[in-house]
Amino acid sequence: MPRTEALPLPAPSLTAVLFGLSGCLVDFGARIRQPGAAPADHAQPTPGALESLQSLQHLNIPCAWLDELPPATSHGLAAALPTSIKAPQLPATNYPWPAPHACWQALMALNVQQLDGCVLVSGEPRLLQSGLNAGLWTIGLASCGSLCGLAPAEWQALSQQAREAKRAKATVQLFSLGVHSVIDHLGELETCLADICLRRIKGEKP
Repeated sequence: MPRTEALPLPAPSLTAVLFGLSGCLVDFGARIRQPGAAPADHAQPTPGALESLQSLQHLNIPCAWLDELPPATSHGLAAALPTSIKAPQLPATNYPWPAPHACWQALMALNVQQLDGCVLVSGEPRLLQSGLNAGLWTIGLASCGSLCGLAPAEWQALSQQAREAKRAKATVQLFSLGVHSVIDHLGELETCLADICLRRIKGEKP
């Protein structure tokens, strides 16, 4: 049998994708806010983060990250990320989450002309609520965000049953916010974005 290439995202494609920084792109478990935490210790990209950004860049879908951390901390966390993903131009503290302004400002900085087809991905409930308030599609991350709050080694050290219990609890909390999809981590993002594209084809709105 001949090899078949992966199918591209179905039309209509996405307009832009916004990401949370801590607990999404980097800092598995969102632990940077713990006392004594240093950005360099938590700047490791989460599973699937770099691959997701590369795929979106290949599709010419603009991306930006958001966080409420002090600029020095957030930029330290983002040091390992590619330059294709844009940093926020204004501090989120001007309009703290869950106000929608940070999402809108990020999209304006990307020169996005419409909300239609814009997606926010995060493991932080308050940022997801901001995305919902802004009128975006939202994807919650169950295992690598603040709701589980465990370092990668701590997560792997749990039994399968314990991981499933924490994942299920986080998933329920995220869906209770009203998010449109929930995945474990960014390694599952491509399939989830394709599903959102199909939902848009069927006429579904965020």
